[in-house]
Amino acid sequence: MRVALIGGTGFVGSYVVEELLSRGHSPTLLVRRGSEAKVRQAQRCRLVTGTLDDEAHVRETVSDADAVIYLVGILREDSRRGITFDALQRRGAERAIDIARESGVRRFALMSANGVHANGTPYQTTKWHAERHLESSGLAATVLRPSVVFGDPRGRTEFCTQLRDQMILPPLPAPLFFNGFSIHDAGRFLMSPVYVGNVARVLVAALEAEPAGSETHLLCGPEALEWREIIERIAGALGRRKLAIPAPAGPLRLAADLLGTRQWFPITRDQIDMLLEGNTGDSSEVFARFGIEPTPFDSANLAYLR
Repeated sequence: MRVALIGGTGFVGSYVVEELLSRGHSPTLLVRRGSEAKVRQAQRCRLVTGTLDDEAHVRETVSDADAVIYLVGILREDSRRGITFDALQRRGAERAIDIARESGVRRFALMSANGVHANGTPYQTTKWHAERHLESSGLAATVLRPSVVFGDPRGRTEFCTQLRDQMILPPLPAPLFFNGFSIHDAGRFLMSPVYVGNVARVLVAALEAEPAGSETHLLCGPEALEWREIIERIAGALGRRKLAIPAPAGPLRLAADLLGTRQWFPITRDQIDMLLEGNTGDSSEVFARFGIEPTPFDSANLAYLR
């Protein structure tokens, strides 16, 4: 199968490329000039040098493709560089969907996120609008909604390495966020980290399956862990114990309002809100369907943090 990838040089994309190649598929990647070295096994891929906002580059990437995978996503905006949720997660996805349909592509896979909805944060709503656009496109659609994704980042941005660098290694106590005034709730919200290799396998296996209209797959790891447990497990993988203390979300939101646009500030208001919403779900059926044993979030599988 000839598969076009947009966003294939990112964290999840590097694993998707390897999964495609291991199963005998032919990837074509849209790559920004200067980023060619980020492509895994580039000699086995077709590379199109260009940018997402140039329709000609996108058309060249998806030409002759049997399927298109859109993996572009960001964790925070940098509007001065044109890096916004709306530009990349909504308009970029909509452009790729429209061009794929016009080019005669039958299948389209979209990387979304668990918890997206119409009235959420800009991160959530832009992914939600991209889902709706794909749903109305008439393409055989596969939407993946992963929880937080973990795994060796290979030099890219990843959930656990960020927590390691920003909360575990610094000498200050790790924050246990909570809303309101109930310290008892500090760090009690739940998340289900899912291994990046499992995400890549589900995505490719879903594309290989016979098209059956549109499908949305929730991808969560096998455990629902409290935030405090996630901090403990990451610290444990580093051979450390980490002091963690309650951190009221209100003052942190105010600080994020003032400093959240600065790239050095570790968290934005929206990220605080999404953390406190929690991020869990039961994905046992989808893993069973594709014959995948979900990878646990434990010290052995966090060894890359060392």
